[in-house]
Amino acid sequence: FHSGEREEKCIIEDVPSDTLVIGNYKVQRWDIHKRDFLESAPGLGMFVTVTTPHADVLLSKLYGPQGTFSFTSEISGEHVICLESNSTRFVALAGSKLRIHLDIRVGEHFLDEAAIQAKDKVDEINLRLEHLIEQIHHVSKEQNYEREREEKFRKTSEETNSNILWWAIVQTLILISIGIWQMKSLRDFFISKKLV
Repeated sequence: FHSGEREEKCIIEDVPSDTLVIGNYKVQRWDIHKRDFLESAPGLGMFVTVTTPHADVLLSKLYGPQGTFSFTSEISGEHVICLESNSTRFVALAGSKLRIHLDIRVGEHFLDEAAIQAKDKVDEINLRLEHLIEQIHHVSKEQNYEREREEKFRKTSEETNSNILWWAIVQTLILISIGIWQMKSLRDFFISKKLV
């Protein structure tokens, strides 16, 4: 995505509890003379802030023009990941465009390929099995989290339907009572004027 030099961009990521989140990013600065983005942005870093669904700061750190950040979620919900350049230019002069490449991986545990190649085949199989078991645990956590969200959504829907039903009943009773009152008032009016 593109961003201004002093502009903060935020991404919302829905994450289950106790889940590892890894983010890789790279910043490129616009070069007016070449009319293209430079391959790297020396001297420019990114300030990464991660907040929990309860607005608690989970991560707040300054990184370089290219880097990796990671955090483990404490609670499930929508975590906000914000990136802002650490440009020291004045806001009026900081008009340069930035291109930010961002890759966020939720719940992935990467295999160390160098360690796998260095060990014999039995160790390699053990490592791959451990990796698969971690992936199974992650899928199980993800399913439990989706069940919790579905249950919360169902409760909200049932409460809304109940409120709508009661509101409809109250409206009907009000309309019926107003109709009866109008009929009684008209009948009394006609009787008092001796029209009936």
